[in-house]
Amino acid sequence: MAIARFPGFVIDCPDPAALATFYGALMEWKVTVSADWAEIRSEDGQCISFQQVEAYTPPAWPGQEVPQQMHLDVIVDDLDTAEAAVLGLGAIKHEHQPGTSFRVFLDPARHPFCLCVD
Repeated sequence: MAIARFPGFVIDCPDPAALATFYGALMEWKVTVSADWAEIRSEDGQCISFQQVEAYTPPAWPGQEVPQQMHLDVIVDDLDTAEAAVLGLGAIKHEHQPGTSFRVFLDPARHPFCLCVD
């Protein structure tokens, strides 16, 4: 038997409420916000949390001056439709696009994330 059910992810950022709102809208997950912490939760209990970090410095991907520590891959049905939606939520399309089955964006805190098709 596994020790844990599934991982929870905690992402550092300057504004937890804003980042939770962004990813909550992207995933259609429930958003809960407190003073320096926010989280999004799926109906089946999966959770991504966001914690406020003073003097936050966003990753500088693909360079390594400020390396990314992680990124999210989000599975979508259609890249063009999903791209329009995330841009509308405030994402920025990254200039570096190394593949054809995924697209790289920056969230409002400038973390890289990918929209991917199976």
